[in-house]
Amino acid sequence: MNSIRRQLLLWLLAGLLAIGVLASAATYVAARKEAGDLLDLQLRQLAYSTRIDDLLRGRQPDFGARDAPHPDGVTELVTQIWDRDGVLVYWSQPGMGLPVPAQQGYSTVRQDGRDWRVYTLVQGSHALQVAQAQDERDKAATQTALRTLAPFVAFIPLFGLLIWVGVGRGLAPLDTLSQAVAKRRPDALSPINERSLPEELKPLAASLNALLARLDAALEAQRRFTADAAHELRTPLTALKLQLDMARRAADHAGREAAYDDLDAGVRRASHLVDQLLMLARVEPEALAARAVDCDLADIARDAVIARAPLAAAKAVDLGLAHAASAPVHGDPASLAVLMSNLIDNALRYTPSHGRVDVSVEPVGDESVLTVTDTGPGIPAEERERVFDRFYRGQAAGGAGSGLGLSIARRIADALHATIELDAPPAGTGLVARVRFPRAGAAGA
Repeated sequence: MNSIRRQLLLWLLAGLLAIGVLASAATYVAARKEAGDLLDLQLRQLAYSTRIDDLLRGRQPDFGARDAPHPDGVTELVTQIWDRDGVLVYWSQPGMGLPVPAQQGYSTVRQDGRDWRVYTLVQGSHALQVAQAQDERDKAATQTALRTLAPFVAFIPLFGLLIWVGVGRGLAPLDTLSQAVAKRRPDALSPINERSLPEELKPLAASLNALLARLDAALEAQRRFTADAAHELRTPLTALKLQLDMARRAADHAGREAAYDDLDAGVRRASHLVDQLLMLARVEPEALAARAVDCDLADIARDAVIARAPLAAAKAVDLGLAHAASAPVHGDPASLAVLMSNLIDNALRYTPSHGRVDVSVEPVGDESVLTVTDTGPGIPAEERERVFDRFYRGQAAGGAGSGLGLSIARRIADALHATIELDAPPAGTGLVARVRFPRAGAAGA
């Protein structure tokens, strides 16, 4: 299991242990060296404090006894005196026989399988040797080093406990935040209070608040959509029920046929409304992005015009592809076809007989531009933005319609990072619907 607490404790305790081992080793080495230096200084001080003449006269110094313990644990001290001819004239321990000194100062010699630390002092015609056994010196140095390390080693577990407690207290706000989010009801989307949180958790809380705000907006949009859909479906369903009752009460065959025709038209309108509602609910940016491929906008526009040619002919409307230059885009071809179909259907619905609907596609700079122009009544400037709202139909709108076509077109355009705008034609009446897509392969597309 991947745990921040475990990772922090692992790294901090491992770091503490590594530092403790390195510091202990360094302290141990330094303490042994200092103890050795102190013992060397002691040898030198003993040599300088000893009177060679007194030893030659048979007076024994206090440190000469073999069994007299030293304060640092060194129990053996050997003293020898040599004359200028290399004759041993004094020894504190018979039979020790340290070698004849080669020079004044410190040296380490081996005698009878044992190392000795020796300090030699030359005074007049004699040389004084004061020696200590190296193993005893090492033992004393080790004991001194261990006594130095003991407090430090004893505090390492305390440091580990402090790290454990510190990590727990440091992560406590994260646990509190997690519990606060876990205890929320599904409909509780109010923002999290960020003021009492540590600085490190404020970005997380801000991201959660942004997510909650988006969820709240999405749920509100879903509630509005459900309410609007229920309201819009009520009208055609009521009309279908009335038409069915009229068909049942028709007295003759001609009356029943007329009622059935009205009923069939009502079913088609209701089916069209349901299809548009489903399309509006399915337009999700993530899904469209997953299906996006490079395609040519001109080919899709050409297919859309051909598919609606019979409808245009039935209304005596001149529908054509005025300009179709290659315009590459990156998007979902099926969604692009729905967008074009809705724009063309909207133009055909409001264009009177013997009117004209022109579709054009062309590349403009780093964009691929789709334009649908009609000669219908147009839309007042103050309503051109509102007509993209679901189920909104302008005051001058006539004929059948659900008010979802332009809303679906806007939703698809937004999902494909395109912009859609409505304008009036340069001359005459009508409406110009223009969609600007980022051109596939263009810089920044």
